[in-house]
Amino acid sequence: MDNILSYLSVLKTWKFWKELFIMTLGMFVAAAGVYYFLVPSKLVVGSISGLSIVIGTVLQNLGIAIKVSNVVLIINAFLLVLAFLLIGKEFGAKTVYTALILGPLMDVWEMICPYTNLLAEGQTSVMGDLWFDLVTFVLILSASQAIMFSINASTGGLDILAKIVNKYFHFDIGVSVTIAGVVICCTAFAINPFRMVVIGLIGTWLNGIIVDYFMASISRRKRVCIISDETDRIRKYIVEEVKRGCSLYEVTGGYSGSKRMEIQSLLTKDEFSDVMKYIKENKIDAFITAGNVSEVYGLWSNHKHHK
Repeated sequence: MDNILSYLSVLKTWKFWKELFIMTLGMFVAAAGVYYFLVPSKLVVGSISGLSIVIGTVLQNLGIAIKVSNVVLIINAFLLVLAFLLIGKEFGAKTVYTALILGPLMDVWEMICPYTNLLAEGQTSVMGDLWFDLVTFVLILSASQAIMFSINASTGGLDILAKIVNKYFHFDIGVSVTIAGVVICCTAFAINPFRMVVIGLIGTWLNGIIVDYFMASISRRKRVCIISDETDRIRKYIVEEVKRGCSLYEVTGGYSGSKRMEIQSLLTKDEFSDVMKYIKENKIDAFITAGNVSEVYGLWSNHKHHK
C-alpha cells in the first residue's frame, strides 16, 4: 500500500511530467530518424533498430512477413528485463516507456507520411545518398540519446546495452555506445554487402563520438572563482537567491600581500549570468575567473539546493 501511495505521489510532481514530455518528444524524433533514414536504405548502424532490420529482412527472405517496428518492440521487451535487473528501477521504468513507444511511433510516422512518398523512382534512400542518410540519422539519434541519458533514461535497445557496459566496465557512455553498436552492426553481413557494413560501422563510431559531445554540452557547468572585498554579500546572493552552495578559501595577494576570501562555486550558464548581473548592477568590485567543467559528481544536482 505504501509503495502504491509513493508511486501516486510521484505522478503529482512537475519533474515527472516534465521528464515524460522530454522522453515522448525525444522518442518521436528518434522514431523519425529510424523510419526515414534506416528502414528505406536498410542501413544497419549499430542499434537495435538496425538489428531489427536484419532480423526482419532475414524473416522476409524465409517467407515470414513481419514489420520492423514489431521486431523492435519484441527485442526491446527482452532488453527491458535486463535494464531492471542490471541497471536500476528508475532507469528501467523510464526505459520501459521509451522502448515500448519506439515501434508504435514509427507507425505514426508511417501514417503521417510514408517514406515511399519521399523516394525518387529507383531510389532506396530518402536523401538520395547513403552517406547523407547516415549522417542525418546519427545526428538525430545522438541528440535524442544524450537528452535521455541526461535524465537517467534511454531510447531503449542499444542504449540499455551501452548503459550496462558503462556501469560495469566504467567506459565513457560514448565508448559504451560504440562497443555495443559494433557487435550489432556486424550482424548486417547477413543481409548487406561489405561496403554497406563498413558504412554502418563508421556510423556507429560517429554515433559514439557525437553522443559524448552532446552529453558534455548538456552537463557543462561553470566553475566560478570570485575575489572581492564584499565576499559575504556575494556569498549570500549565491546561497540565498541562486540557491547554490559555495566554498570559501583564504588567499594572499602576491603583489600586495593582503589577505582576502575567495568564493568558488559550480553554476549553470544561466546561474553564472545571474551572478555576473548582480555584481555589475550593484557595482561590486571583484576579480572573477570562470572555466567550463564537463562532468560533476557527488552532491551537486540539477535541482537547486543548499550544500
